[in-house]
Amino acid sequence: MTTQTVGFIGLGAMGEAMALNLAKAGTPLVIWNRTPAKTGTVVAAGAQPAHDAAEVFARAMTVILMLVDGAAIDAVLDRRGPTFASRVHDRTIVHMGTTSPAYSRGLEGDIRSAGGRYVEAPVSGSRKPAEAGQLVAMLAGDADAVEALRPLLAAMCRETMVCGPVPNALLMKLSVNLFLIALVTGLAEAVHFAQRNGLDLSRFLAVLNAGPMASDVSRVKAPKLIDQDFAVQAAISNVLENNRLIAEAARESGIASPLLDVCHALYGEALELGLGEADMVAVLRAIEARSGSQQ
Repeated sequence: MTTQTVGFIGLGAMGEAMALNLAKAGTPLVIWNRTPAKTGTVVAAGAQPAHDAAEVFARAMTVILMLVDGAAIDAVLDRRGPTFASRVHDRTIVHMGTTSPAYSRGLEGDIRSAGGRYVEAPVSGSRKPAEAGQLVAMLAGDADAVEALRPLLAAMCRETMVCGPVPNALLMKLSVNLFLIALVTGLAEAVHFAQRNGLDLSRFLAVLNAGPMASDVSRVKAPKLIDQDFAVQAAISNVLENNRLIAEAARESGIASPLLDVCHALYGEALELGLGEADMVAVLRAIEARSGSQQ
């Protein structure tokens, strides 16, 4: 457990659970969120709320950012403004969200130029693993900064994997997410196929769980598909954004991504059906629509 105050900015679906685990572990924590109401649970666990983002940087030498995109990160860092250098100088800035690798590479350069340290630390896992402290973090950056950070992450993550220089951690995250997107989309199509052929879906689930195709993902997502439970764990809109980031990185590297391109179309169709905030298994509705009717 660290005795130095740690900053945490961004208490969304993932960030709130992650910060809560840090607070419960006894980490001295100062937090800020654009919507103040989101801080209550973490404050009740012992964290101190800041009046604004600037206060977090003033009080903490390590600041974790769990933010939705590069624009949000730039805003809290005041990256184009006069206080950027003072916010990051002599501090370790930890980027735990998911952005493009190119954005992260540029951010590292700016933070280093201002005398700060930068660690890229995206995580694999959704809200439930975040709540359980079972995320997997991929780390990139200066070796000393990465090693210093790993004990702090133990309250949030069951594994921390060092991936080398920036942006290798984000490239690793996107690689894993490509597999996840294809896996869940394939599972949704399999459930649709079984259902439309009149099979007993409980028996389908039993066969899946008994065989080599079973996984932690299928054990969570297959029952949701069968029950048509679209309560969000990873939202369609977030999956579509991740899909876009992966496709962008693939194009930059001249890499073919045929499965990803099909998934992108399907998640886009699910979004058009008004399912942007539903769980990613709601891609089932887009597959049903292509079959001509919904069940």
